[in-house]
Amino acid sequence: MTISSQKAFDSILSMSQNMLRLAADRAKSSVTPDMIGKELNKLAIMMEEDFALVDRDALVDELIRRSSRTVGENATLSSSEDHVAWLAAERKKGWTYWQRYSEYMEARIPWTAQDALDVATDEVLSQLEDPTREGAWDRRGLVVGHVQSGKTGNYTGLICKAADAGYKIIIVLAGLHNNLRAQTQIRLDEGFLGFATIADADELPAVGVGLIDKDTSVRPNAATNRSDKGDFNTAVAAKMNISPEQRPWLFVVKKNKTVLERLLHWIRNRVANHVDPETGRKLVTNLPLLVIDDESDHGSVDTGEDVVDEFGNPDLEHEPKTINRLIRSILHHFSRKAYVGYTATPFANIFIHDRGATQEHGPDLFPAAFITNLAAPSNYVGPGRVFGSASSTPDDLPLVRALSDEEFQPWMPSKTTTSPEIKPHKNGHRPRWQGEARVPDSLAEAIRSFVYACAVRKLRGQGGKHSSMLIHVTRFTSVQSEVVNQVAEYLRDLKGRYTRGIELANLEASMRKEYEATFLPGMRVIRAALVEGETLEDFPWSDICAVLPDVLSDIRVREINGSAKDALDYEEYKETGLKVIAIGGDKLARGLTLEGLCTSYFLRTARMYDTLMQMGRWFGYRDGYLDVCRLYTSQEMVEWFGHIADAAEELRQEFDNMVAAGATPKQFGLRVKSHSVLTVTSRAKMRNARAMELTYSGDLLQTIVFPNRKDYITANFQAIDRFISALGPTNDLNHQLFVPEGQKWSGHLWREVPALGVISFLRDYRTHSASFRIMSPLIADFIEEMNKDRELTSWTVALIGKDSGPDEKPRTVGGHSINMIQRRRATEHADRYSIKSLISPRDQAIDLTEAEWKAALELSQNTWRNDTDRNEGKEPPSEPRGPQIRRVLGEGVAEAGIPARRERGLLLLYLLDPVGAEVPELADADPVAAWAISFPSSASERRVSNSKYIANSVLWGGLNDWVD
Repeated sequence: MTISSQKAFDSILSMSQNMLRLAADRAKSSVTPDMIGKELNKLAIMMEEDFALVDRDALVDELIRRSSRTVGENATLSSSEDHVAWLAAERKKGWTYWQRYSEYMEARIPWTAQDALDVATDEVLSQLEDPTREGAWDRRGLVVGHVQSGKTGNYTGLICKAADAGYKIIIVLAGLHNNLRAQTQIRLDEGFLGFATIADADELPAVGVGLIDKDTSVRPNAATNRSDKGDFNTAVAAKMNISPEQRPWLFVVKKNKTVLERLLHWIRNRVANHVDPETGRKLVTNLPLLVIDDESDHGSVDTGEDVVDEFGNPDLEHEPKTINRLIRSILHHFSRKAYVGYTATPFANIFIHDRGATQEHGPDLFPAAFITNLAAPSNYVGPGRVFGSASSTPDDLPLVRALSDEEFQPWMPSKTTTSPEIKPHKNGHRPRWQGEARVPDSLAEAIRSFVYACAVRKLRGQGGKHSSMLIHVTRFTSVQSEVVNQVAEYLRDLKGRYTRGIELANLEASMRKEYEATFLPGMRVIRAALVEGETLEDFPWSDICAVLPDVLSDIRVREINGSAKDALDYEEYKETGLKVIAIGGDKLARGLTLEGLCTSYFLRTARMYDTLMQMGRWFGYRDGYLDVCRLYTSQEMVEWFGHIADAAEELRQEFDNMVAAGATPKQFGLRVKSHSVLTVTSRAKMRNARAMELTYSGDLLQTIVFPNRKDYITANFQAIDRFISALGPTNDLNHQLFVPEGQKWSGHLWREVPALGVISFLRDYRTHSASFRIMSPLIADFIEEMNKDRELTSWTVALIGKDSGPDEKPRTVGGHSINMIQRRRATEHADRYSIKSLISPRDQAIDLTEAEWKAALELSQNTWRNDTDRNEGKEPPSEPRGPQIRRVLGEGVAEAGIPARRERGLLLLYLLDPVGAEVPELADADPVAAWAISFPSSASERRVSNSKYIANSVLWGGLNDWVD
């Protein structure tokens, strides 16, 4: 598409979106194809010349796609302490920067997303202080988004509104590397400044919003530029004079000691207009400050020791670590300031001590004013949808190709290898595959997958768009260089054969087979599961083969690390689209956006939640090409990401419950799961987190890891057999206190089971050592502790089977017949049988009263966010969800006359079919005995040792009495 046709397309798209929005409002209906046709007919008359340049069918397809998008509901925890509400419609009139940014985004995102951006930025801005408010004020908050979900677009909108409202100095802390800082500067040039900040240029050309509003008198001032060396420096600082009358100033800076020291020196010596008579500290009182901290969990968190004493009082002479100290010092030199951290992985931020402060640097960066959780749009693809969580099992999609150790370990040995003769690679390692300096077969397959993706996109008319592949296998730059050479050599070989036709027959035959048998069917499966509102075309091999010479000629290989000269020059290729295979380490691991990312080959084995999540560059938006995307990673990484998605979802559910309870950030006592191998975040960032004694209150526990030894399986089957035999007479599982209409159960039910029987069963049952959270003896200890407060004393036990049908497999256990259920193994392991999820969502509602069921349903609907990545469904839930059930049972609902039932625990028992497990060692074994426990929430202080949770300072500081 030429520049003129692209402009025409964007212009028509922008106008038609607005017209369709009005038409849908008038008709009180959703947008229909007929409605789109009518509005385009009107525009075709008004914009005849533009219509002559564009493909009308492509316009219709894009408008149908956009009209199908939805955006979930955000949630905010906030504190009104020293805050004056100020943001009203009247205050927003005449806002220039937001108006032009909103218009700029019209052609880029669906109107639902644009409306959501307006709402979300208003929500955050309203939590900040009115910049015109006199006197000293300080607001610190956190915005939590999803990985690669558009946080930059969100804070660009916030910056525009903040500048319109009167914030005069805006500092964006943009990562640790030059290329990420430059990338952020370019985005803000387009979305806020309106001109390209080119170093040493006589004229700064208009870009982005500057092409919409060409009035140069409203241009903000820029203290930094878009070059790699365009960070804040003393030469720029010497020329800068700030006064309250001037337009806002934008600083886009790295989190770097030298840069931040320069900035702090300039503020002290050139901007400060007042001296605090008590402390002698230089202050800026006439210019309100907004600091945006991108990736605020990275680099900004103080990793020093002992920020408070044993009584929780701040150590006023504590010396924070460098970056944290400098950020806090910059804030401390302004009497009127706001700080907003942005991250997708808030694990480190929640460990900041809420009372940490020093005299010299001011308070720490704990988000005391607010925490806002952004919901993902319906077209976002993140860890929840790809890897699933405890509350949702994803389809087994070809989007992810799990690699066995043998497919990469000899070439790039890692710490996780199970082979004693293979040692982890070090700096200077020379990767070899079958004795040769070449890529392993699995990486060659991934490269071919990228080639197919580029070919399909070209045939779909997306050839002018960027397409990227990520290869992330080592943190050592010397090893990355070896990988670059091997990848480039493999690509040269492919290109040579297809462009010259030399020795092509066998290669083409194998690639045709791979495309037709694997890649193309995979595209169809992904579309069926994840793609909505789009018609994505398939192509026969003959069409693919015809464009392969051009595709292979266009692909570039780039090394992206601190020592490489290569850069991802997307801007240079904006008309033709850059086709790039990017190979690197830390620079690719966090923040840096890979445009049009189709294929990832990812072997890095970091063990921290936040690091792993941030490495997930493959998450995000893939409109028009999601079906050609592929992720190649180790089986172990797939399992880890499933656990991380689980931990993130638990954090969000806890957050939702606290929003419903009207809690403040300081009352947000978070618990974050720990893993037997993974750590939550770096140990240094957790210096304020104490290993708590454990509580399972409000939790769902389910066995998902089992031994694959038949003697262990038999022992556990016998344990469940003995337990059920001792329970006595049974009720049919359909004889519950309340059975919703249309539901039918297969199984048995026991009520008022004494806790001692449950405890004895748990001590009898043997959990697998790899089951990082489910340890039967520890859970038994917990129940015994809770019994001392007369909680968990009386249990409901359900033995749940598969509904009757042609494939039923009945077994007798404890004298009762039950149909075994099917749970296929999730990943292959030599020592265990692992599944993704055991229970069905409805199981936790077993034996609720009708009033409890309805109260839990109402709470589930009130906390529903329509967040795609949380697999919540498009409609509010029609059945109560587990977290809300556990809360209703633990707290009751006073206004509905529902008492708490903390004495009641729920134990769910299952028999898994060993044949359906698809584990060869279990083919003729006894049924696999499995169980789940749903604990009601509780304010009890009872705990057990050997904690598998880490808690932040708010929780162990005893500030969680909001629960009462």
